[in-house]
Amino acid sequence: MLIVLIQILQKKRKKLRQMAIKHVCFDLDGTLVRSAKTIYKTTTETLNQLGINYTLPEDKFNQMIGQHFKDIFEYFSINVPDFEYYIKTYKKNYFLFVDYSDLYEGIRETLEILKSNSIKISLLTTKAQDQAEKILTHFNLDDFFDVTMGRRDGIPHKPAPEPLILICDDLKIPVSETLMVGDTELDILCGKNAGSKTCVVTYGYRDIDILKSYNPDYLINSIDELVSIINDSSE
Repeated sequence: MLIVLIQILQKKRKKLRQMAIKHVCFDLDGTLVRSAKTIYKTTTETLNQLGINYTLPEDKFNQMIGQHFKDIFEYFSINVPDFEYYIKTYKKNYFLFVDYSDLYEGIRETLEILKSNSIKISLLTTKAQDQAEKILTHFNLDDFFDVTMGRRDGIPHKPAPEPLILICDDLKIPVSETLMVGDTELDILCGKNAGSKTCVVTYGYRDIDILKSYNPDYLINSIDELVSIINDSSE
């Protein structure tokens, strides 16, 4: 598939037909970036630095990536007395382990195709705003994104619809012409709650049967399948 994408790009970026989908909103972890090892190592390092007792099986933790840390810690019965200080320390530690992360196959090529066909591209993540921006810059992806929406004070996080609706309002594109792409039930529910189409990737941090139970509009095994989905949405 990656070879096919490169060939498309070399042919002067073949134009897609007039699309019903004019905006693709991506999740970050498990969708664009393979980051489980970075997240786990940063989490345990931060808990150790703060002297917090914990039991955190890596395999089970990975299955919960995408949820808010408060929910994860509650699930594992980890008591974090000062959560804001935890997050501040976590963010400082994150880039100590960022080299354990990499982009999934076909990400850059797919973003290039979308961009060259005037599809608006946004990011919606539960990571803090400044951290999300730094991660995009680290992987040289920031120029692809028209809007980056990380966790912000006063704005509910996924699966609430508000952040996706705010992104669409900023881009002046109807939610109905938006495709929400992620790897968890939070992304599917966020899109459905907002009124967008939903697409879930199977290579992220959730079991495929769990994903199917939330009835996404599309389910894909590799990111380059988005090109066909958008093309097939033509009016």
